[in-house]
Amino acid sequence: MVQAEFVISAVSKRDFPHEGIPEIVFAGRSNVGKSSLINRLAGRANLARTSATPGKTRCINFYRINGGFYFVDLPGFGYAKAAKSAVERWKEFIEQYFQSRTTIALVVQLVDSRMPPTDLDLRLSDWLAKLNLPRLLVATKSDKLSNNQRSASTRIISNSLGGVSVVMSSVKTGAGCKEIWKRVLKAAAFIESASK
Repeated sequence: MVQAEFVISAVSKRDFPHEGIPEIVFAGRSNVGKSSLINRLAGRANLARTSATPGKTRCINFYRINGGFYFVDLPGFGYAKAAKSAVERWKEFIEQYFQSRTTIALVVQLVDSRMPPTDLDLRLSDWLAKLNLPRLLVATKSDKLSNNQRSASTRIISNSLGGVSVVMSSVKTGAGCKEIWKRVLKAAAFIESASK
């Protein structure tokens, strides 16, 4: 049983928690399924609020998991209807987050399994690689693909994003969740031991 609680929706750097516990960050395009995956992993239907309007989440949401680490839900990027000034503010805010946090244990980059990585996916991947943070690539909505399509999608996504291994996941079937949890717990434990 996972214990999960909402802590804060940070709208500026001063809102970030100061507990110093490991942070597992979920990043990806708008509407890729970040909140849904967080809910599935936490075993709570409404822990992270999902929106029917892509790009609606404009804050960084922190959820304390088992009292020992955070799930951090970053705002989705790449929503076409957002004003350019708003996009720039979100970008600056997310950069502030990454530059100011020393307890990031793992970045879970989400992409949609049903399509090749977009230019925005590629740019995020390059940026995360430059930050030199541990990363897990998760392809969402894999239940909508056949076995052959999943194999092809895994190959395309991995090749497009520098040969990184890909976890195919589905919030509907739970596919990939055990593997994601395994990586999450390993990364959180590593950060915790390194900080002692």
